[in-house]
Amino acid sequence: MTEVRYLEATRIYPGTETPAVDSLSLDIPDGELLVLVGPSGSGKSTALRMLAGLEPLDAGSVFIGERDVTSVRPRDRDIAMVFQNYALYPQLSVAENMGFALKQHGVPKDDRTARVHETARILDLEPLLDRKPRQLSGGQRQRVAMDRAIVREPAV
Repeated sequence: MTEVRYLEATRIYPGTETPAVDSLSLDIPDGELLVLVGPSGSGKSTALRMLAGLEPLDAGSVFIGERDVTSVRPRDRDIAMVFQNYALYPQLSVAENMGFALKQHGVPKDDRTARVHETARILDLEPLLDRKPRQLSGGQRQRVAMDRAIVREPAV
């Protein structure tokens, strides 16, 4: 992982006067785990979406390492996110879901299979690799979604 830094990052949604995120300045050192907690509407999701490039900034900057990613496309930021609704492909097996991003990035099949099996072992998913998402419990689906993020070895 790498350092993340928000520098006076602000997001104001069209049609509103109050910023969803107002001049957020935050340094998250390499390897640190940060939990955002607050009431609904406090800007937690907006701050994460700004980091991922899914929300544009109205002011300020976002850095990943030394790189200012404020204007960088989401796909070029090397970020993995786990969504609350899992975002799994129902037609793919657990193993295929876990290896999907690796396949998209041209990782050779043998390397992809090895990485999927290693992360599946860590998250206790090995017995489930051939199943489809509909055959899993909610907790198992959440672990598959986490594995999809981990297996990529993203910067953030």
